[in-house]
Amino acid sequence: MGKLGKKARKFAKKHLQSELRRRRKTKASFKKKSPKDKKKNVEEQVDNEVGLPNERSTGSEGIENISLDVVFIENDKDEFADASDSDGYLSEDSSYPYVMESETGNALQDEIATSTYSTQNNKLHADLAIQMKKLDRLRKKDPKFSKFLESYDTRAETFQKEDEYSDEGDSSDQGEQGEDDLNNDKKKILTNDVINTWCQMVKEEHSQSALISLLNAYRTACHYGAESIGHKIDNSETFCNILLFVLSNADDTFRGLLQISSLKCNKETLQELKKTSKWKSLKPLIKSYVRSTLFLLNQVTDTDILALAMTRVRASLIFFVAFPSLIQRLIKATVHLWATGGKVLSLASFHITRDVTAIFSSSFFDTCLSKSFLAFISCSRVLEISDIRHMQFLRDCIVELCSLDMQKSSLKAAASISQLAKILQLGVQTKKKEAVKKICSWEFVNCIELWVRFISANIRDYDLQPLFFMIIQLINGLAHTFPGPRYIPLRLKCIEWLNYLSSSSETFIPLASLLLDILEYKVGKEGKKAQIAFNFASVLKLPKHNLKLKDFQEECFHSALEQLSLHFAQWSHHISFPDLAAIPLIRLRKFLEITMTESFRRTVKRLIDQVEQNVEFVQKKRDDVPFSPHDHKSVESFLQLEKSSPNTSFTQYYKSVLEKAADRNLHRSVKTSLPEQKKLKRERAGHKRKTVAADLNADAHLLTVENGFVDTKQKRRAIEVK
Repeated sequence: MGKLGKKARKFAKKHLQSELRRRRKTKASFKKKSPKDKKKNVEEQVDNEVGLPNERSTGSEGIENISLDVVFIENDKDEFADASDSDGYLSEDSSYPYVMESETGNALQDEIATSTYSTQNNKLHADLAIQMKKLDRLRKKDPKFSKFLESYDTRAETFQKEDEYSDEGDSSDQGEQGEDDLNNDKKKILTNDVINTWCQMVKEEHSQSALISLLNAYRTACHYGAESIGHKIDNSETFCNILLFVLSNADDTFRGLLQISSLKCNKETLQELKKTSKWKSLKPLIKSYVRSTLFLLNQVTDTDILALAMTRVRASLIFFVAFPSLIQRLIKATVHLWATGGKVLSLASFHITRDVTAIFSSSFFDTCLSKSFLAFISCSRVLEISDIRHMQFLRDCIVELCSLDMQKSSLKAAASISQLAKILQLGVQTKKKEAVKKICSWEFVNCIELWVRFISANIRDYDLQPLFFMIIQLINGLAHTFPGPRYIPLRLKCIEWLNYLSSSSETFIPLASLLLDILEYKVGKEGKKAQIAFNFASVLKLPKHNLKLKDFQEECFHSALEQLSLHFAQWSHHISFPDLAAIPLIRLRKFLEITMTESFRRTVKRLIDQVEQNVEFVQKKRDDVPFSPHDHKSVESFLQLEKSSPNTSFTQYYKSVLEKAADRNLHRSVKTSLPEQKKLKRERAGHKRKTVAADLNADAHLLTVENGFVDTKQKRRAIEVK
């Protein structure tokens, strides 16, 4: 059979069975007609995209969609049973002294700035106006829809009238004055004399009517700037007196009227008090105080007022048992202030969050933990940590909170670690920029460190072995994912976590090879010293121009040697120390031969001598023991007396390493603060020069004559005289 021609071969190649199969897979056999309803077409298209993902799509898209806080978002729901800001004003005795609005014009509006919430309310009103316009258009187009809206509005109005002043189905005996009545009446001016009179009556006579008036004044102070309804406060001094007196004395006053002590009061005693007539008369007062204080926490920005309010809310936390709908709002406010406030305010806020989980058992534990974790993760979404101590404080608070309910926390920790491992696995597979950015971020690192601290704090008291092995595998994977010198700070963090887990669990983790790799890494010739010292604790990835800096190489060397000394110190009295130190000693001797820096040589030589001395000491003791390696109890009791003694040679050596590390950190902090001081001096000097130049220019412009400006010589003389 002869050879096929060119056209025949081309036709055969196009119509091969494998080619036809490939075409059937890639191309549809017929085109689908587009439906008339475009909305259905869009919905089907979206469903197809979600339900049938492309097999060739990269994993980086999956990493972008994976969130570290997805485990805790499920419990972070703001479901408030009673979402109104307050119960309104309590009805007062008309015989009490007031100053009417016409008698004075000095209101607090000129002295206290309105808050940012007024601007937010304006935005909300603008959005509502846009939505109302859209609804009006729909009403004109569709008459059935307008009838439906009218019926819905009438049902909503009747529902609001029924539930306007009710709380969890219990009716209150104390009537409350509506806001419409307050608008119709003349506004009453609260002066300092009036407030002092009420305070004296509450303290000396325990007057409930004066207490009601004070609570109404307190509500006005808390809602200042957000509402224009109610009383008017004369000046800032009166404003401060109202806040200070009510916050300082309201809890003791309520307890005195209810005849309960602050020490013996608990959840059960308050449940019994709810059946008495005293509670029914004081319930609206307590509720008004609690809700006004919650509103104040979201309104005020002054840290001193917020800290005082948080401490007083903590004292009155038992009263929240009667108002479960307000606990969610309290948790939301305290977690926000805990994450964003200063040292005192954060600590006071965390005490409330912890007490809520203790008083209200496990019913609100998930909410507190979820909101705290989400706030911690949101604070970690930065390129560089500016306040390391604050982040450590937040981390330790969450660890303490998790330790209150180990069963629930262990499940959350397992789910979160699995999520972290999934992100790392996808990043290793794809090796895309998005994946590397997701993994080498403070959000990812702080999440790992949180669970490392949690496991280390509780592994001796609880069975956390599955979490322990999961976190070790994750850290090892992270350390080997980035082998380059720019990621040495991240690898040092991984080694630090492994050392911490090893010491807390008393389990040997082989990490000497990771440290020796950092020591042996060659970054080229030493360059100049950095003008500004950098800290490995606040950096995960270094820029390229820092790799050849002398400070970078010194920091790598000292950090690696400190962690290696800690690793040896943990196992310096273990019976297997000669075996685990054998390979590191060989590599350290090779490093000693290669390195040319004299300071590095002296430090490594001293470490080698100390390790060899400890190896000889343990070897001698091990040769004299009568038990076998299979006798675990005898192995664990080996050199326990020497281990507890602080005078052993290697222990003394490790103490000296820690002292040198502390001196180096102090020197680094001074070095980082000096450039900042110089920068401030330069800015001040530059500002002074600008002001002097501006004055001179102004004087020069003033020197004019009728026919124009004077000449330069006259100008200079006039400036010198000036």
